[in-house]
Amino acid sequence: MAEPIARSEFILGGQRSGKSRRAELIARHWLSAALDHRTVLIATGQAWDDEMRERIARHQRDRAERVPGMLTVEEPRALAETLTLHSAAQTLVVVDCLTLWLTNLTMPAEGVDAVDPAAPTLALCQAIAAVPGPVVLVGNEIGLGVIPMGREVRAFVDALGALNQAVAAASERVTLMAAGLPLTLKAPA
Repeated sequence: MAEPIARSEFILGGQRSGKSRRAELIARHWLSAALDHRTVLIATGQAWDDEMRERIARHQRDRAERVPGMLTVEEPRALAETLTLHSAAQTLVVVDCLTLWLTNLTMPAEGVDAVDPAAPTLALCQAIAAVPGPVVLVGNEIGLGVIPMGREVRAFVDALGALNQAVAAASERVTLMAAGLPLTLKAPA
């Protein structure tokens, strides 16, 4: 890894673009830099069906192999609070992923109320600015295609675009991943 670890980095891209791998690479680099460094992953995905359960299990196996010692905390909704709770000067926190977090807020499981994402997004951006340790956030860029059919889908794409812009503004570095290659969109000053 050529550049130093940023205080906050937002990694976004399409599906299978290498976003999570880059976050894991940063976490491995952080762990190797000092004996007292720790890493925590805040996982926002929820296993709604068999395919998602297998996907989560695969991610857990792969992550355990690539970043041994990374603690995983599952939190689908209270992201700002969980980030604040687990951040420390010697702890790098990885959030994977903001897109699933937004889904959990706006299209929750049966019996859970949907939430307007504006206040949780603001709280997340404030937490990014306030936490004492480095944070790496992963999210999807889905707004590069045609305008989707259906009011609900268009509303989600709009909400994700607003979330991505807010987190990008709050982050020191922003990296776009495509075909496993990083493109720096915003670098530390």
